[in-house]
Amino acid sequence: MATPPLTGIRVLDMSTVLAAPVTATFLGDFGADVVKIEEPRHGDFTRGGRAGERSPYWAQEARNKKSVTLDLRTERGQHIARDLVRHFDVVITNYRPPTLTAWGLDPDSLRAINPRAILVYVTGYGLTGPYRDRGAFDRIASAYAGLTHVTGEPDRDPVRSGYSVIDYMAAYLGAFAVVTALYHRDTTTDGEGQVVDLALYEAGFRASEDALVGHATDGRVRERTGNVNPQIVPASDFTTADGRRVSIHAGTDSLFRRLGALIGRPELATDPRFATRVERARHADELYRILDAWAAEHQAAALADLLNDAGIPAAPLMSIADIAADPHYRERGTIVTVEDSEYGELPMPAPIPHLSATPGSIRSTGPALGAHNAEIYRDLLGLDGAELAALAADGVI
Repeated sequence: MATPPLTGIRVLDMSTVLAAPVTATFLGDFGADVVKIEEPRHGDFTRGGRAGERSPYWAQEARNKKSVTLDLRTERGQHIARDLVRHFDVVITNYRPPTLTAWGLDPDSLRAINPRAILVYVTGYGLTGPYRDRGAFDRIASAYAGLTHVTGEPDRDPVRSGYSVIDYMAAYLGAFAVVTALYHRDTTTDGEGQVVDLALYEAGFRASEDALVGHATDGRVRERTGNVNPQIVPASDFTTADGRRVSIHAGTDSLFRRLGALIGRPELATDPRFATRVERARHADELYRILDAWAAEHQAAALADLLNDAGIPAAPLMSIADIAADPHYRERGTIVTVEDSEYGELPMPAPIPHLSATPGSIRSTGPALGAHNAEIYRDLLGLDGAELAALAADGVI
């Protein structure tokens, strides 16, 4: 197997829940040597409800990481953290700016310690601006980014996405920023690192399509439209004979002609109400009544196959049970099964994207709490057994 592309890059994961540590996970998938700092005795939030527990979630998102314990709330712990920073190419954290300053982990302090490091700060609202000191999680960032406002049915309250999409979108942006900054550092003469300032809400806002420019140019305020797109028709979800739902997108003129032929109604493509995208949007209710009745005559799996065979994008709405049994996920390698010391064969999302020459890999699942204390503190900081024992006795590690 090819040498992973980030081999030799050291990443210090000094963060918790969720975008920041997942940023480190993505880097570890492609070969970075990731060391995660966890709170002594309790460990990271995603470990589970009991001290030191290894939840399946931890096994997945702490994969390819080493675990050390360190109490960053203590002066000695903060000193050790700053000592560790000297030895890493990338440092990732997500504490609020006032906490970072109080602990001596703010950008200016860490830049002075290691000017070559890429310092990644994933905070709720960023390191600047009037809200910089506020905290946020995925739910809060989704609300502030406008994502929650446009999600759900128009006659009901807004709903949060069922996945932590903001956290994972931010993690992709964070990983992209790291490799961009590393490339700059290692291809320029000064060899300097830099600060990555990523606000959690920005990941959601960047996915807002034309919402802002539309508002700026004609005052439009995007609202909830449920499963339909008011500008692209037909594009919606339909209930089938077996009570499932199938998503269909035939919003272009050419796709709509195919759909009309498929349902035995080719005349729809020349009907003045439906002949163009603009007219279909104006007469969406009439068209959807026709398509609802047609979809209700078919089983979900058969309907999806029928549509795709005709070149019309469609898919059943998949539960995680459906996904776990789906052959495409497995054969493509979107899901891989890894061996875990506690859970045995454990399926999880594979490293993505798929690189042809230097693919990602899962070399280990989430480690036991503090499993690498001796290795990291001895090899990087030169602490001996007596010093480690004293730090453990004092609750620092």
